[in-house]
Amino acid sequence: MARVKNGAVTKARHKKVLKQAKGYFGSKHRLYKTAKEQLMHSGQYAFRDRKQKKRDFRKLWITRINAACRQNDISYSRFIEGLTKAGVEVNRKMLSEIAINDPKMFTEFVKIARDGKAGKVTKASEVIGHEVTINAKTKAPKTEAKETKKETKAKEPKSAEKVDYAKMTVAELKEVAAKKKIDVTGMKKADIVAALTK
Repeated sequence: MARVKNGAVTKARHKKVLKQAKGYFGSKHRLYKTAKEQLMHSGQYAFRDRKQKKRDFRKLWITRINAACRQNDISYSRFIEGLTKAGVEVNRKMLSEIAINDPKMFTEFVKIARDGKAGKVTKASEVIGHEVTINAKTKAPKTEAKETKKETKAKEPKSAEKVDYAKMTVAELKEVAAKKKIDVTGMKKADIVAALTK
């Protein structure tokens, strides 16, 4: 029986590991055994720190928001509570960017948070989807006008006979299809448009 040699396979495996370990200190990028060991550790650190990174950034954003809140004489916790009660859906990343780049806008958010905490702002009156009306004062006539505008905007596409589906996003098309009870799972945008126009 012929003798089986696996030198080429072993060499290829070693080369692959050493290539991944390129740039490591000392024998960790020269010797196969130590390189493989270090790669296993590196993978564990990378897995752990992908999660740690999210926590670190959230801490940073909260620190920045807190600093901006203190300049506006409000604590971070009261600010977030006020925004939640007012129905403002802005994540901490965006709030920290606003705090750094646009302090006047952040001051407006603080006013909304104070009004929300005091119960002057309700979710229905001030928030339109994910858009926030910041400059508007919280008075009953204005909120009613906004609500009527929302109703007319919502009714316009329904009343119109021809709807241009090509301009709509895939998510919007799926909502329309669901209302019409058309199954569009796994379809591309062009196929969904074709199904809706039939």
